[in-house]
Amino acid sequence: MALYSEKVMDHFRNPRNVGTIADADGVGQLGNAVCGDIMKIYLKIENEIITDAKFETFGCGSAIASSSMATELIKGRPLSEALQLTNKAVAEALDGLPAHKLHCSVLAEEAIQAAIKDYYDRRNDPTGSRPA
Repeated sequence: MALYSEKVMDHFRNPRNVGTIADADGVGQLGNAVCGDIMKIYLKIENEIITDAKFETFGCGSAIASSSMATELIKGRPLSEALQLTNKAVAEALDGLPAHKLHCSVLAEEAIQAAIKDYYDRRNDPTGSRPA
């Protein structure tokens, strides 16, 4: 059995949503000191809906694939749904990740939560559906 699924390899070789959003409404950046991966997620939001999501990731193939899949999963979704995205859902959408690479999907989940928190912080909105 191959170490990586075809979906992981596809999102690594042909990542979706790579880049930045100059006028992003929310930006989240996280890093993993153990492996050295750094993930930055940019969100464009209109009426509480994520209309665009982009990423910049410095890291391994699993980190790039997780970033790519995570942005695909949240585009067009309400913020409340995007906040529910779990690392497990990202890994499942990629048809699995090796156990020692699951931290990459966790990084994607947490970077999205950080970007949404940044959106609410910028709006100074104490009633928004903020991540914990």
